[in-house]
This record gives sequence, C-alpha cells and structure tokens, in this order.
Amino acid sequence: MSEEIVLDVRNLKKYFPVQEKGVIFNKPAGLIHACDDISFIVKRGKTLGLVGESGSGKTTLAKTILYLIPPTSGEAFFEGENLFKVFMSKNKKEIQNLRRKMQYIFQDPYSSLNPRMTVSDIIIEPFQIHKHIPKKEWVSRMYELLNYVGLEDYHAERYPHEFSGGQRQRICIARALAVEPEFLIADEPVSSLDVSIRAQILNLLRDLQRKLNLTYIYISHDLSTIRHICHQVAVMYLGRIVELAEVDEIFDSPKHPYTKALISVIPTIEENIKINRVILPGEVASPINPPPYCRFYSRCKYHIPICEKNDPKLEEVSANHFAACFRAMEKLE
Repeated sequence: MSEEIVLDVRNLKKYFPVQEKGVIFNKPAGLIHACDDISFIVKRGKTLGLVGESGSGKTTLAKTILYLIPPTSGEAFFEGENLFKVFMSKNKKEIQNLRRKMQYIFQDPYSSLNPRMTVSDIIIEPFQIHKHIPKKEWVSRMYELLNYVGLEDYHAERYPHEFSGGQRQRICIARALAVEPEFLIADEPVSSLDVSIRAQILNLLRDLQRKLNLTYIYISHDLSTIRHICHQVAVMYLGRIVELAEVDEIFDSPKHPYTKALISVIPTIEENIKINRVILPGEVASPINPPPYCRFYSRCKYHIPICEKNDPKLEEVSANHFAACFRAMEKLE
C-alpha cells in the first residue's frame, strides 16, 4: 500500500523585486530569485528536512507554502486541495480550516511569543479563534498540552520572560498543537538553544510525531540534527533544490558537490578518522538575476564546460535519488 501524500509542491517560484534609487523615481534593478522552480512531496507521518546555507531560500519556501508570503507562481496541494486557490479565495471559513491543519514553529521562541500574555493566554488564544473545542474544555486542554511538551501546570500563569530558551520553544510547540494540526513546519527550532537542550526538543518533536501521526518540514543548516529527525532531505542552494533523497542515501552517497561539502564539515567525536574537509571557495552568488547556467559553477572544482552553458535540472540519478548536477552519475573525489 502506497503512503499518502500530504503536501505536493509543484514548480513553486517566489521572486522579490529590487529597486535602485533614481533622481526622481526608483528604477527596477532586477528580481531576487528566492525560490526558483521548486517541486517536492511530503508523505504522511514523515519529515522532510530542508538544509542549506543562510540565504538559500529555506524560510522563504516554508512561508510561501503556508501563504504567509504570496507566491510568484506555482502550485501547492495539501491533501489534494489547492492551497493557493483557497487562500486567494478569501473564504474565511475555508482558510481557517487550512490554518488549523498547517502550523508554523518559528526560529526565535521569544520574539514569537507575546510578552504581555501568560502561557495560559497564549495557548488558549487558538481555542478562542478557531472554536474547535467547547469552551468548558479550554483550561483542561491547555494543561494537557503543557504536559504533552514537558511543562508543569504551574507554568501556565507565568510570562515568556520567566522561561529558558528551551522552555519557550516548548510553549511554541504547545501553541502550534492547540489547533490539532496535521502538518508542522519547524523553522530551525533548536538553532538558538544550548546543545544539551537541542536533543530534548528534537526528541520531543519525534515523540509527538509518533503519538499524533504528524507530518513535518524541518528546516536547518545543521546536518547532524537533520539526520537525527528527518526521513528525507532536500538540499537547497541559491533558491533551488540541488539534491533530494532519503536521509541515509544523502549521507552515505551524496551526488551533488555542494552536498558533499556540507556533509564533510559535520563535527565528529570519533578519533583516528581522517576527514577530508571540503572548503568551498568564494561566497554564494547574488540571487538577483542569477546566471542561466549552473548556480554552483563558480564554487565547484568539478565543473566541466557544459556547466557554464546550461542549467542542470533536478533529475533522478538512482532510485528515489534526485540531483541537479551534470556529473551526478560520476564518482567525484
């Protein structure tokens, strides 16, 4: 029996116009290609990891999928329903139904919490907006959610500034779960936390996924956490997905030179193991009007003449393993 596809993104693009100052009026200078022709699927109960350097388009992609930022073009289907058509319809009831099913956990747990509200108010607010459970059950459900994420009942009357970073992120997770979602986007949820706390939050997300059959997109630049929590990985570079495969396949047999470089710098505690660190020369190119050829060309030591002439497409190079590289079928050392 095939697994159910929860999210299906097709040819998604998000461009931002850039203007330069003129004498009287600003003049168009180009377009930032934040997300450029991105397609992928996420299956129920699974986690897709989005990984890449800062500025690669991970957060823009996530916010565009949830229509926090409107797309330039493309489609996204959630359980077979066209997301963008629903959001553009301005049908309040249908939009609220979708918002309930799809939630976002932001990177900074403090700035995403209202400092004037107690934890109780923060978690009960979604009940007031969506009215999906009877009012008499609001308080008991709030305490249940606190216990779900490892907090105590007495935490309900405290304010966000009274908590540590890890506890604040637990509050954010409880708030996201308050509307009983099916799909969560976690945008670098542990990047601002101490190393000892990161594992606790990651294990919490995994436990909740098993208990509630949740589906995740997990965004990070840390491949060690990606391997711990994800089932599938999409590697992004300059607005494009350059490699997509199951998590073990990505780590054991990367096909794109950029993926190889990212994996090579993962810290290890193993002794007497020689690791060939790949240091990429130069910086990420500007996403404004990117070149019509391979965007990784200037940083890649494996490039060949065709790389400077044509733009590689994301193609299947082995079973369920996709890469956007003209040399993906070769063994590159």
